[in-house]
Amino acid sequence: MLAYSSTGAMLRLLLISVVVLCTAPRHAISQELSPRAYWPAPTGTQIMTIGYAFTTGDIIPDPSLPVTGFDSDINAVKIGYLRTLELFGRSSNLQVELPYANGRSSVAGPDDIQIQRDYKGQGDITTTLSINLLGAPAMDAGDFAALRESPRPILGASLKVVAPTGRYDADRLLNVGANRWAAKAELGYMQVLTSKWLLESQAGLWLFADNDDFLGARKEQDPIASVQFHLVRRFSPGFWGSINTSLYRGGRSRVAGVKLDDLQRDMKVGATLAFPVARGHVVRVGYNTGSINDDGETFHELSLAYSRLF
Repeated sequence: MLAYSSTGAMLRLLLISVVVLCTAPRHAISQELSPRAYWPAPTGTQIMTIGYAFTTGDIIPDPSLPVTGFDSDINAVKIGYLRTLELFGRSSNLQVELPYANGRSSVAGPDDIQIQRDYKGQGDITTTLSINLLGAPAMDAGDFAALRESPRPILGASLKVVAPTGRYDADRLLNVGANRWAAKAELGYMQVLTSKWLLESQAGLWLFADNDDFLGARKEQDPIASVQFHLVRRFSPGFWGSINTSLYRGGRSRVAGVKLDDLQRDMKVGATLAFPVARGHVVRVGYNTGSINDDGETFHELSLAYSRLF
């Protein structure tokens, strides 16, 4: 088990060695791909979503940790609720998401000692408030139908807040929860190419509070900047597909005041397909893969989600 004990000096030394030796940049929290994040809906719409994702490769539950070289298999379930609102006459969304993860990660430590960690539990609750600034005022069903028939450019903004509510063991390196607050501010723009093709772009900045109990020390992390691009093809109402990519940079961290050489920078690509199975019922499938800088580490993710619209 991957653990830390204040009475175990050798084990503490081993853990710190893993952190320091495995500080090659890796997949970051900023890598979540979210096509159609600013596409509006009629005011008062409610959406319940349950999603499942299987991720394998160089990935861990808190992907902002400054470590790499892990071989993981992670099963994750996420339950979400979204409601459309009217703010200042604009279409807006309030979304709450609760994740649960169950997985296993292993890494080769000093002298080829294999360190393995099994974990499961509730993750950190995420709340997102978004508002469309241009192109999408608050609308009823008729206005939305007109927008769907003749889409127009939309500019939106959002604020995502991650609360430290997930399971966290202070004496372990890998946890489902991150034990710190985090927030992401983002701008998104949707450009109409044709009546069926849309190009979406998003630019965001993650900010992190300190984790004051990271193996008995304080962990600090610099902001992470990210951009996303989505080429979306609309087939029919509720039926669409997209090709997605994202890039990110930043996140250099400090543990106990020591700056680590762990600047994170790389990219993620994937594809998404969403289709209605009945009125008010939508299924979405996706595949994502990412590269971890120049060290040859990669990860792969398959996802499936079901949404019920009210």
